[in-house]
Amino acid sequence: MVEHRRAPRKRAEEIIQVTNAITGEVVGRVGNLSIDGMMLVANRPAREDALYQFIFSLPDERGHLHQLEVGMHEQWTEPANVPGQHWVGMRFIDIGADDLAVLHGWLERGRAQWE
Repeated sequence: MVEHRRAPRKRAEEIIQVTNAITGEVVGRVGNLSIDGMMLVANRPAREDALYQFIFSLPDERGHLHQLEVGMHEQWTEPANVPGQHWVGMRFIDIGADDLAVLHGWLERGRAQWE
């Protein structure tokens, strides 16, 4: 199989809850993350070509959680294998420098877990 992604993705081994920053609603959990985006395992389909503001937390190398707030753009949505869940491909469109550093550190730890 040929890989078409611009950046490798790391699967979330732990549950990383994702919240809509505007409404406070839990929208799902992180399936995997890359420096460019995420696959969200969502509770419902995302709107096509929509923009979102999400909050999720990642641990640093000491295990301390850091809350990240990111702007994302929906790239694709499809039903998951579990009824009521949807896979949503999201691309980062806005992420602060501090949040980007936390993301980068999380991605670099455990590179063997990358898919």
